[in-house]
Amino acid sequence: MKYVFAAAALGALTGCPPTYPKCDSDANCSEKGEVCVQGQCQECATDANCKPGFVCDANKCVPKPECSDTNPCKAGAKCKQGKCAVDGSKDGTCSTNEDCPSGEECKSGRCASKGGAGAGACTVEPIRFEFNESKLGTEGQSALAALADCIKKNSWKLRVEGHADERGTEEFNLQLSNRRAASVKRYLTDLGVGDAALETVGYGENKPAVQGSNESAWAANRRVELVKR
Repeated sequence: MKYVFAAAALGALTGCPPTYPKCDSDANCSEKGEVCVQGQCQECATDANCKPGFVCDANKCVPKPECSDTNPCKAGAKCKQGKCAVDGSKDGTCSTNEDCPSGEECKSGRCASKGGAGAGACTVEPIRFEFNESKLGTEGQSALAALADCIKKNSWKLRVEGHADERGTEEFNLQLSNRRAASVKRYLTDLGVGDAALETVGYGENKPAVQGSNESAWAANRRVELVKR
């Protein structure tokens, strides 16, 4: 019996290392540039594992939020999903409908009366996105629902151009802009627009609509533009 235990102990000492993504130590994950977290190789365990300007969230390195409960925004703005949003009731700018006074909605970054002149017209406006998001908001969905009818009625062909603000690495922003463009195309095709009528491209942070390093500029640059071709 003692030989069985000895053999088991020897196997434990000389056995092969865990197969990725399993791990016993950071050394098992170093080839992928990752760290060992509770027996699994992950991108990060703490903020120290991420590049400057990024933080560790759910073991992934993501752009550092502009604000938080412990890092509030300056007067006149409020923290929403990690970014400082200007109170639309004060200067008319907005990111979502929640930033606008009652009876108004957010259109192209400005608070405007609901159902105002030109509602339902065939307009091609940029589709805005929240910080670090590629998922369409309710405003974007509504705008695309109206646009889908125009595309089908007029047999338009559009180039769906994704963009990101300047925060984060160039590679991350390029991927994010591609995801935003793909999200818009997918929503339009779900509404019956032919796949051949839409082509997508991501520009990352390289074609800002507005120059500047503030929330107003960042909000304007987090977008997808639909260009007739």
